[in-house]
Amino acid sequence: MRALPEVHRDALAATGYIVAAIKPDQLGAPTPCEDYDVSGLLNHLIGGNFWVAPLVEGTTIADVGDALDRDFSLEEYDRSAEEANAAFSAPGAMQKPVAVSYGPVPAEVYAGHRFIDVLVHGWDLAKATGQDTTLAPELVDACFEVIEPQLDLLKGSGMFGTEVDVPDGADAQTKLLALLGRSA
Repeated sequence: MRALPEVHRDALAATGYIVAAIKPDQLGAPTPCEDYDVSGLLNHLIGGNFWVAPLVEGTTIADVGDALDRDFSLEEYDRSAEEANAAFSAPGAMQKPVAVSYGPVPAEVYAGHRFIDVLVHGWDLAKATGQDTTLAPELVDACFEVIEPQLDLLKGSGMFGTEVDVPDGADAQTKLLALLGRSA
C-alpha cells in the first residue's frame, strides 16, 4: 500500500469532486449512513477533517471542546481537506501520538481511520445525490489493508453498520461496502 497520507489525500480529492457536485436542494436527502442526511454527513465529514490538524499537533479533544460543533458550508470542504492533508503529510506526523476518543494512538492509526471515513462517506454522499459511486480500485484495496488487521476492534467500535451479505464473485468495492454495512 502507498503511504497513508497519500491514499488519504486521494480519498479527500475523490470526495471533494462529489461534494462539489452536491446541489443545495439535496442537503436534506437521506444517505446510506442512517444517522445522517446529506447536510449532517457533510458536517460530520468536514468537521472530521478540521479535527485532524489540532489532534496531530497534540491538542486534546477537551482542549478543542465544542469549537468545531457547527454547521459547515459546502465551500468549507476544500479548506478542511487541505488542512487535514497538510497535517498528515507533515514530516514525522505519522509517528506522533494522537489523543482521539478511542484512546491515544499513533497518528498513523488515526490517519487510517480518517481515510476510511472520507472514502466511504464520499460514497455515501454520491449514492445520496445520484452521482457516480465508483470508488478507485487502489483506494478500495488500501481500505482493506487498513481494516483487515483491526477488523474485530473496528466492528466492536460502532464505526461500521451491520455487515451485509454479498453474492459470490462480488467485486472488491461491493465487499468493502458490505463489510461497512452498505449495499452497493
